[in-house]
Amino acid sequence: MPAFDYRNGFYHVEDLDLRELAEQFGTPAFIYSESAIREAYHHFELAFADQPHLICYAVKANSNLSILQLLASMGSGFDIVSGGELTRVLKAGGNPKKIVFSGVGKTQEEISQALSIGIHCFNIESEEELTKIEKVASALGIVAPISLRVNPDVDPKTHPYISTGLKQSKFGIPTETALRLYQQADQSAALNIIGMNCHIGSQITELAPFTDALIKLLELVDALTQKGIFMEHIDIGGGMAVQYQNEDSVAIADLAEAITELMSGRPQKILLEPGRSLVANAGILLTQVIYVKENSGQNFAIIDAAMNDFIRPALYKAWHNVLPIIQFAEERPEREYEIVGPICESGDFLAKQRRLKIRSGDLLSIQSAGAYGFTMSSNYNSRGRSAEVLVKGTHAKEIRRRESIEDQMRLESNPSFDSGY
Repeated sequence: MPAFDYRNGFYHVEDLDLRELAEQFGTPAFIYSESAIREAYHHFELAFADQPHLICYAVKANSNLSILQLLASMGSGFDIVSGGELTRVLKAGGNPKKIVFSGVGKTQEEISQALSIGIHCFNIESEEELTKIEKVASALGIVAPISLRVNPDVDPKTHPYISTGLKQSKFGIPTETALRLYQQADQSAALNIIGMNCHIGSQITELAPFTDALIKLLELVDALTQKGIFMEHIDIGGGMAVQYQNEDSVAIADLAEAITELMSGRPQKILLEPGRSLVANAGILLTQVIYVKENSGQNFAIIDAAMNDFIRPALYKAWHNVLPIIQFAEERPEREYEIVGPICESGDFLAKQRRLKIRSGDLLSIQSAGAYGFTMSSNYNSRGRSAEVLVKGTHAKEIRRRESIEDQMRLESNPSFDSGY
């Protein structure tokens, strides 16, 4: 049975009516299904069962401690991009030996923190970063496990904001530079080469970019092997698409089959960094219609969620399905609506041109909101960030309470400057 579906005309998450969750926790609220997350994770594990592998969940997709704890309990590793994410993973019980540290701007403090707790490896993105990690590791008397993020110059055919594997990208190291840096790192007593990494983008809907990138990495692996430099793992990153509308998506089983074939006879373990594909369809944004209005023939449904809660539609023009919590049987006029929030921006929309039968007070579900939802939210217009709720069967747990204005102001002060300052 799907984690989210209608029962007797009322939309449910697992065994709970979403009307009851709206009454208990208020709106807007992110609602997550534990069973959907478990199912998605096990889908990956099953698909790659014949290939030595480690799943490293991309924490940036959804960093709630309860979500991280759930994944850690299933044996997941973690892909992090900041010291804050590292702290979250450790707090949630993540195994440091299963953490890979990505990102182009690791600070000295973050590097020291990661070295001290013994992460699996750093995915290094530049020559200067390699030098800094070597210096920090040497000063601490620790050997740093490293992997270079190689930029394979492969077009993932996705939104330009989330395309990260082209040569013009800020991410990664060109192949020819990587060959030199691997040889340089091999001479350092403070560095231990254990792998190679790439991440070409997000929401990738075709198989070819993944295989093209891996082929290029394997060519570099072979060139390094000839020079006596060996890899323990190859990290192919994440980026597996989910279906928001009617777009294509790569079946995880097909991806696993293609990768397993390319890795046949090779000793390296495969690392994967899925984020969106594990949690996007395990969550919704539950919201209520405040007002319905019509301006010069254009209908608007003004809801209590906004771009500060869920910025993907405004930032990427991302399409998310919108469903009524109650499938009304009585006659209501169906109209085309712009689903918009209360923020003072014309770009504050959650969905456009949706045909719905709605009135003020109705509850709506913004679908596929489990990834890059709360983690990208803000306090714009001094709006408190939404509550987060995790559902397991007939039980619901508030895993992050709604922010109050007092929460927002707690870190601020009203200083009195000396005259003449």
